[in-house]
Amino acid sequence: MLISLRRVIVCDCYYNSSEIDLLRYSINIVKRIVIDARESGTSTGRYVDKLIEHLYKIGSKHEFVIVAYPDRREFLKKIAPSYKMVETSYKEFSFGEQLGFKKQLKKLKADLVFFPMVQQPIMYRGAKVTAMLDLTTLRFRNPARNYFVFRTKQAAYYLVHVVAGRTSRQIITISNFVRNDVSHTFHIPESKITTTYNAADKLAEKAVPIKVLQGKRYLLYVGRPSANKNLNRLVDAFAILKKRNPDLILVLAGKTDSEYEKLRAYARKKVGQGVLFTGFVSDGQLRWLYENGSVYVFPSLSEGFGLPGLEAMQYELPVASSNATCLPEIYQDAAHYFNPFSAQHMATKVQQILDDPKLAMRLIANGNKVLKKYSWRKMADQTLAIFEKAMRT
Repeated sequence: MLISLRRVIVCDCYYNSSEIDLLRYSINIVKRIVIDARESGTSTGRYVDKLIEHLYKIGSKHEFVIVAYPDRREFLKKIAPSYKMVETSYKEFSFGEQLGFKKQLKKLKADLVFFPMVQQPIMYRGAKVTAMLDLTTLRFRNPARNYFVFRTKQAAYYLVHVVAGRTSRQIITISNFVRNDVSHTFHIPESKITTTYNAADKLAEKAVPIKVLQGKRYLLYVGRPSANKNLNRLVDAFAILKKRNPDLILVLAGKTDSEYEKLRAYARKKVGQGVLFTGFVSDGQLRWLYENGSVYVFPSLSEGFGLPGLEAMQYELPVASSNATCLPEIYQDAAHYFNPFSAQHMATKVQQILDDPKLAMRLIANGNKVLKKYSWRKMADQTLAIFEKAMRT
């Protein structure tokens, strides 16, 4: 009698070939997983830093190799002591990335490479998983850059997305909004895309007061001044609020750059006094800002996840948020939403929180519940499962 299925004997039991494939990955096959951590240490790099930290805490039979810039070696060794560290000098979106980094990755003989940002050598053809965190860069121009240079880079960025979408075995996004956006924009089957939510942690440093703000009522925004952040309208909304709240201050916390300088000039013209640009703040100062603010205002037009609002919730700071893109998905009923295209609507919603202690307390209570839904450990567990799936494909 002919048997169509190839069978082998393992521990006196019979398995067909598909079952053997599963056994290879679940019993004794150790794979080498390379993680591109070139973004480590940046604001967007928190995602890969937290992933590495929690993958290490979970533990895995697989060998992990972290590729990063030399100045991040000490930090990465601290959070994942037994992971192998490989230094690289190849910058994102450079010719060196396309040629030299590709060659470096090939030498590592990875069974899987994870790119936590879409930038990658487009000709790399090994097994890979790519995270597409949002499509904001494709939709908003950076006014600080030369128009034609930036548009050229946007076109290249679009091409990288197309290639990564087709050649990656799995795609990771950090919200369902981005999952749907990526699937629709690049015609990637939704079955190939998985959402793994980020999380927010409390800052480790003790609060360090900012003296000029002690005893003052202030609104807070933390982050960059890029076009999608919609900070000009936030200033416009603050100008409306100042008429009713003359002692109110708007605090914009973030490293000073040319765009923040332009915003400073705009605020001076629009409002006069009352807008404080802190420049870079330490973690201790940032913690104090979160702990002592009246409302956290997030006017963004486009986000992939919206981490700052969750960070504010960690310190029971009520959040007034734009209703754009993923933000209602992430914040749920823990934010008071406004139309980010209307300065008047933004001001109205912020004023409601300032005037209504019961509303503020309800937002804080809902924020405590929402925070429990997000976990870096859960994100790492889900990501490891995606890696396993990709290596079986």
